[in-house]
Amino acid sequence: MPEAAPTPITGSCHCGAVTLTVPHAPEWVNSCNCSLCRRTGALMAYYPDGAVKVTGETRAYVWGDRTIGIHHCPVCGCLTHWRTLGEDFGKMGMNARLLDGFDPDAVEVRKVDGASW
Repeated sequence: MPEAAPTPITGSCHCGAVTLTVPHAPEWVNSCNCSLCRRTGALMAYYPDGAVKVTGETRAYVWGDRTIGIHHCPVCGCLTHWRTLGEDFGKMGMNARLLDGFDPDAVEVRKVDGASW
């Protein structure tokens, strides 16, 4: 019997102005201690660039080496996702905490020392 296709999962920012749909639940997420992630509490899941459907207006914050844009909802401020600027890394990150039914205790949480970069 063939394995069932993964079920897409949807989530949103706090106010619902931005929704994100991913092709499947993340198997693992990154917990980073960089200055931004430490302040937002985001747990980032990674998908091929273009695999995440983002609906609604976002604003991008760019800093440092200016290689990625960190997107957030302009209404409630939730960090929603990041995308590369310029060079294509072939992937993007999205804040898994926004996914409906996401349980961080049910997936591997990989610690990333972003503070040392």
